[in-house]
Amino acid sequence: MSTAAPEPAAPDSAAPESAASGPKKRPTLPSLGLMGWLRFLWRQLTSMQTALILLMLLAIAAVPGSLYPQRSVNPGLTEQYLQEHGKTAEILDKLGMFDVFGSVWFSAIYLLLFVSLIGCVIPRLQVYLRQVVAKPPVTPRRLTRFTGYTDVTLDPSALPAATSADAPSADGSPTSAADLRDRFAQRLRRSRYRIRTTEDERGFAVSSERGYLREAGNLLFHVALLGVLIGVAMGHLTSYRGQVTVVEGEGFANSLTRYDSFEAGPWFDETSLPPFRFTLDEFRAEFNTDTDNPREFGKPTKFEADVTASDPDQPEFTKTVRVNQPLNLGGSGIYLLGNGYAPVLTVTDPKGRVIADGPVITVPQGLHYTSQLVLKMPDARPKQMAVVGIFAPTMVIDDKGPHSEYAGLVNPEIALTVHTGDLGLDGGVPQNVFQIDVQKLDPVTKADGSPMLIRLGPGETTKLPDGTTIEFTDVKRYAAFDVKRDPWEGFTLAMALASIVGLVASLFIPRRRIFVRVAETSEGLRLEAAGLARSEDYRLQQDVQELVAEVTGRKEADE
Repeated sequence: MSTAAPEPAAPDSAAPESAASGPKKRPTLPSLGLMGWLRFLWRQLTSMQTALILLMLLAIAAVPGSLYPQRSVNPGLTEQYLQEHGKTAEILDKLGMFDVFGSVWFSAIYLLLFVSLIGCVIPRLQVYLRQVVAKPPVTPRRLTRFTGYTDVTLDPSALPAATSADAPSADGSPTSAADLRDRFAQRLRRSRYRIRTTEDERGFAVSSERGYLREAGNLLFHVALLGVLIGVAMGHLTSYRGQVTVVEGEGFANSLTRYDSFEAGPWFDETSLPPFRFTLDEFRAEFNTDTDNPREFGKPTKFEADVTASDPDQPEFTKTVRVNQPLNLGGSGIYLLGNGYAPVLTVTDPKGRVIADGPVITVPQGLHYTSQLVLKMPDARPKQMAVVGIFAPTMVIDDKGPHSEYAGLVNPEIALTVHTGDLGLDGGVPQNVFQIDVQKLDPVTKADGSPMLIRLGPGETTKLPDGTTIEFTDVKRYAAFDVKRDPWEGFTLAMALASIVGLVASLFIPRRRIFVRVAETSEGLRLEAAGLARSEDYRLQQDVQELVAEVTGRKEADE
């Protein structure tokens, strides 16, 4: 007996077409386009995370300003660093390391942070203003998941009688659910909570909120930080800063020609320098004399400059200027920056004509004030002349050469050589008064042709082979002052203090909500209370329990 083979089953017509059409294609995302990318970049730039990163980058970018000398602060030290470090210093100069706060990369971070803060603050300010005028949110239906949840059933007759402080309309009648809610509302209102009362099928409820100053402090911090950026930027644009060196007995009048170096912001009007003046009456310096402690010996212990000053707004007065205790004149701060010695030299040519007379400012090299002395005399004849040497307040000449072993005036002397030739001052190219290239000049020599080394103490005189005399008459002190005026300095300080106030408020003022619901049941009044904190608030649970205990008269809120 044979059996027929079964026919193949027909394909299921109800099967989805996708099963026969192969794997699904991945969805294609729409192109953002130019405006989409711009919105994306703006949102990334104005996020709080980006602002914090830019703030950190700004702090890191400011570090080279304290590691390398800055032209705006000490141009002489910057040039000295460039000469001593060669190619490395040239690379650093091209990277802007000697003018960090005016460099392109620092300005870029600064501007990005400025824009980011504006983009952060404005939307948050709008949200905060809406929150301030809005009522607290409605009490949630379920309070069990909140902090300090309390659920008790109360006997209305056992509750303390209402007073006018609890409810202005209190008449001594039994407490109802609405009355108890009003008591909580009054109590929370006295604790500076904003109140919202509602009534629904679940009972009578009150929702309260306080701590709005926390967000206000946060906004104040960011707005003040923005103000600091504005103050620093405007201060850079409108301020000026200059360095001046004044010898004892001499004065300074605030004019561009009297500054050793001067730098002003792009918006500063150089014709509006405040007309003040001051005279350096005396400079005093004290140094450590403890020979038993070689590491501390010779270190300065006190710098003081007695000045007589005046400006159009106040009569002449005297003041002692110290480090970090500036003299304020015409809205400018005059800071004591440095000091040194200025030996008084008188040079007379063979015909008796004085070609140099007065104090010569020296540049200290090292702790003990071994100082470089350069005196250029372009009026000397028949050839121009220059004196180059060392001044030491306590002179010692040994295998190290002439140098000072102590910063005080114990044995002041100068050791110098004299050179003649073209000093290069007639070419119109500015030169550093403290430096000279003696390789292009001819040294004055002795009869045997060796260079003539001159060593003089105060009151001593020497005569050169051609009859020129050099007299060392006295030693004076000089002080270097940094004159700075920033019209936005007060604004920047106020913003910095405001940022601290805002930061403290945002850290220590809790933002919290407390919810209370009272419902009438067959067993009495059912009371539910709980709290919600916007941040860490360790007292919230305790405060909720104390609130319930105080209003209901219970010793323990969870009884």
